[in-house]
Amino acid sequence: MKKTILISFIYISVILCFSGTGIAKDKQPATPGNSSKPPAVAEVIETLGNRFNAADFSARFTQESTLKAMDITDTAKGKVWFKHPGMMRWEYETPEKYAIITDGKTLWIYRPEDNQVVVGDAMTYFSNGKGASFLSNFKLVKEAFTVSFAKPEDENHYTLKLVPHQKQLDLSEILLNIDKQSFDIQSVDSINAYGDETRITFSDLTFEPNMDPALFHFKPPAGADIVKLDQ
Repeated sequence: MKKTILISFIYISVILCFSGTGIAKDKQPATPGNSSKPPAVAEVIETLGNRFNAADFSARFTQESTLKAMDITDTAKGKVWFKHPGMMRWEYETPEKYAIITDGKTLWIYRPEDNQVVVGDAMTYFSNGKGASFLSNFKLVKEAFTVSFAKPEDENHYTLKLVPHQKQLDLSEILLNIDKQSFDIQSVDSINAYGDETRITFSDLTFEPNMDPALFHFKPPAGADIVKLDQ
């Protein structure tokens, strides 16, 4: 299950990096939903891009990861920080404490209980449509995904369905649930070829234009067990 959580994190993180996750509340979008005519997918993507490109933010999150074949659902909670381009810090608080950090080049996964640090090349995990080309421009999502509308959760939301151009077992589609008025991305769902699903829901969204880049670097503590992801 921990491997599933990590894979889901990688895909969802990339989507959030180029969306800005609806944090910049001081920027009111020119909302397609204000028109009586239903917007086209391209209009929604353009509005998201215009509003959220290069936004730095933090948020609380709740993550639910479900393994369909085993009918098991894990729930985790914590806080996340994003700084463009490509910097992320996920601090999981429950049910166990660990952190996933990247400065856009190096990926660290730190488990304090085991004093273990897993280190890898961030670009290795963000390639094939998940790479740095997406991290600062939401419009580029069209280069890696076929984007369409899906059935929304209710009349107050748009739901975008993102299907990767390159077929992959660990990702079949991503669903972005977007508030029609504010254009906040309120939740992100990733689903793989086996029907396993991870949903991350956000709260306490805070726009932070002066976020310290040092937050996205990690120095392993003394005596830590260092594990290389690519070995």
